[in-house]
Amino acid sequence: MGHIERDLKEYPVASVNKETLVKEFSSFLPTESVKHETEDLTPFECDGLTAYPQIPLIAVLPENEEQVCQVMKVCNQFKVPIVFRGAGTGLSGGAIPYDQGVLLVLTKLKRIVHIDPVGRYAVVQPGVRNAAISEATKKYNLYYAPDPSSQIACSIGGNVAENSGGVHCLKYGLTVNNILSVRFVTIEGDIVEIGSKGLDSPGYDLLALITGSEGLLGVLTEVTVKLLPTPEKAQVIMASFDDVEKAGLAVADIIAAGIIPAGLEMMDKKAIDAVEQFIGAGYPMDAAAMLLCESDGSIEEVNNEIKKTTDVLYKSGATAVTVSTDEAHRLKLWAGRKSAFPAVGRVLPDYFCMDGTIPRKRLPQVLKRIAEMEETFQLQCANVFHAGDGNLHPLIMFDANEGDQLHRAELFGAAILELCVEVGGTITGEHGVGIEKINQMCVQFDNHELQTFLNLKLAFDPDGRLNPGKAIPTLNRCAEFGHMHVHRGEERFPDIPRF
Repeated sequence: MGHIERDLKEYPVASVNKETLVKEFSSFLPTESVKHETEDLTPFECDGLTAYPQIPLIAVLPENEEQVCQVMKVCNQFKVPIVFRGAGTGLSGGAIPYDQGVLLVLTKLKRIVHIDPVGRYAVVQPGVRNAAISEATKKYNLYYAPDPSSQIACSIGGNVAENSGGVHCLKYGLTVNNILSVRFVTIEGDIVEIGSKGLDSPGYDLLALITGSEGLLGVLTEVTVKLLPTPEKAQVIMASFDDVEKAGLAVADIIAAGIIPAGLEMMDKKAIDAVEQFIGAGYPMDAAAMLLCESDGSIEEVNNEIKKTTDVLYKSGATAVTVSTDEAHRLKLWAGRKSAFPAVGRVLPDYFCMDGTIPRKRLPQVLKRIAEMEETFQLQCANVFHAGDGNLHPLIMFDANEGDQLHRAELFGAAILELCVEVGGTITGEHGVGIEKINQMCVQFDNHELQTFLNLKLAFDPDGRLNPGKAIPTLNRCAEFGHMHVHRGEERFPDIPRF
């Protein structure tokens, strides 16, 4: 598995045989909800990070919170490791199973429990699709703001676990900014509710701790999300540039002008070409880069902001500016951006979708360095990202069946993440760490910081049985990585940037 091989020597293994667990789970779950044959387990072998499949010992699919508690109590009794999974759309390997543990699949918990249009919140189970919330609340002229590209498929439980964002996160924030409370089940099988339907709750902000914890602290069973009024008007600008660095500088110019768009996205030529051939969104095939910049609010606010933004874009070097003419046109332009990942998947059989965040002012520098890395690793990379908040999504394209392309892609991805740290950013913006970025945790954080993370996990999970081997590296792993880091790829790739 190359540089992100899972090192599980320090993690727990099941202390009971498979047959015993199947019998225990079958005592309170329907037979079809306890998967233990290889052919039944194969569909659960990975999430959106497909390069590192792993068959779990057993997969269980509870239908309600009570059954989730019972599953956790059985696993606690027999000291069995647990990984929980939603829709499986995550891109960092956070839901990849543990071969000596139970995979707890929450897709059957898909009920919208309650919608309060006056209080502007909805109570939903973790298996509810992100887009389904806005579909259900549309009749109240309300919607749920976070909109990951996978929103038609991804579930709200996974969104909370990864602290997902989306194309409108610049103005409306990530998942943590759009939820009020959660219920989760502890490793012992107890139910805990944190947060409140009010604007604040007493005590430590455990809601922020659970959000983005990647399944390391507990199993989500219910989420209360904030709802926002549907804007009176929304309009998007598509701006073309003949130079990628100009487009990057234009992003900083927009923010510097005091404009906070609802969404501000950037795509380079490789991404534009792939999307246009895939979906025909009307993107400029002759552009080196393009920006999508959306305004929403009252009619007057949108009209004024569109004019102001257009002026800034032309001054920043845009060669052409197109403003959406109606709602169908606006949605078509966004459909192209949200189709970028599958579009790139048509170019070559495999791709890694990286996820790092940098200061906006560093965009031109980082894009230039990524282009240089393409030459170093001899792989193509299409750039698609939330330009407004500096959240990069470089898409490294390769064919895992050809020579050492997978290994080169891993090294390329690691170099990009470490570049993000070098320029003052971080290794993730919304996809989480999972197994994909676990070595780069050792680059971003020192031993004292990592020990603090580990101490927090152990407060919830003393034996380390929740999602073992993910997100937080052990200090032993970091010591081994630090020793190998200076030597990685030196013989084959002498020009690899060292950070």
